[in-house]
Amino acid sequence: MGNPAHPAYPVGLRLTGRRVVVIGGGQVAQRRLPALIAAGADVLLVSPSATPSVDAMAETGEIRWERRRYQDGDLDGAWYALIATRDREANDRASAEAEAKRVWCVRADDAEAATAWTPATGRVEGVTVAVLSGNDPRRSAAVRDAVVEGLRDGSLTAARPHTPGVALVGGGPGDPDLITVRGRRLLAEADVVIADRLGPRDLLDELPPHVEVIDAAKIPYGRFMAQEAINNALIEHAKAGKAVVRLKGGDPYVFGRGMEELQALAEHGIPCTVVPGISSSISVPSAAGIPVTHRGVAHEFTVVSGHVGPDDPRSLVDWAALAKLNGTLVVLMGVDKIGLIAEALVKHGRSADTPVAVIQEGTTATQRRVDATLATVGETVRAEEVRPPAVIVIGEVVAVNPPGELPTLPTLPELPANGA
Repeated sequence: MGNPAHPAYPVGLRLTGRRVVVIGGGQVAQRRLPALIAAGADVLLVSPSATPSVDAMAETGEIRWERRRYQDGDLDGAWYALIATRDREANDRASAEAEAKRVWCVRADDAEAATAWTPATGRVEGVTVAVLSGNDPRRSAAVRDAVVEGLRDGSLTAARPHTPGVALVGGGPGDPDLITVRGRRLLAEADVVIADRLGPRDLLDELPPHVEVIDAAKIPYGRFMAQEAINNALIEHAKAGKAVVRLKGGDPYVFGRGMEELQALAEHGIPCTVVPGISSSISVPSAAGIPVTHRGVAHEFTVVSGHVGPDDPRSLVDWAALAKLNGTLVVLMGVDKIGLIAEALVKHGRSADTPVAVIQEGTTATQRRVDATLATVGETVRAEEVRPPAVIVIGEVVAVNPPGELPTLPTLPELPANGA
């Protein structure tokens, strides 16, 4: 029946309320039935047995199941049929009935004998991707996967409904590959991006020329954009009907002032989406080969801000209580205060020999790890000229994988632009 000169004609069937007959209750039916149910089809299953998953669909009333073999006349009133049994003779008879009654029919056992083929399908944000490549399902699936992934991560641009508002996007610890799929897609749809210094800067190069990029860098002891100015910029551009992405490092709610920005937007009635990000408090130690928890070593980890020292009246951290914990302590924004922090922890009972690792610019090409102890970390950081951003890990987990003793996971090679 097949003819390479006559490719299959693609069409979208609207099956809501229309009868669809599935013959055979095995693995093929198990894969195909959910999509037919989602399409609203009136599904009749004809099969003496079924997989547990198909059985459950019948038990919940999603499909009707007649527990018997195929009989002539089963396709009466059907709009579409799927034949998926191991009985070639029954398949041939059902296929002949479909032909006689002009019912489009898919055959799992013999694509050339079918009058319809099931495309490889995927769905993204209300878009259905369906791919046919003749009688080559593997190629169809590969093309489908490439298109769906491109739409999800924003690398394949497509016209989308323009949605004014703000998205607070956690960009992860620095490596552009560690932003979430949703975050990358929202970046691809943005009109304006207000970016932090610690966000994944490489992603900004991928933005189209029309996208306005606003630098909201908070460089320590240097130029900075006040939080109020950032809030005002978010409000101004959103009110102008633009899609705005506030690109942050790590996660918006982990020392990222994300809630302050959301509250400011809410006061002006501006819709806001929060996209969580991978926090540097966990990911950066992991990239340096340090688990924040480890069986028999640490059953908890605590994340604190070190941007003000233990002796600063503005500090909200109970350093005396932290010193009494046995688990891992992760300090963010604490490079210039680590000497004072170490002294406070030792003063309140933490051993001076407690291992410490300082990971500068974690997950990026310039990442480096400097090891010390609570007794030596202040001087070591100065001698090694460690600069922010850096994540500091304090605890016995640091010694689980000392530098040079156990390999960390290798960096995956970059894929070609076409994903091949």
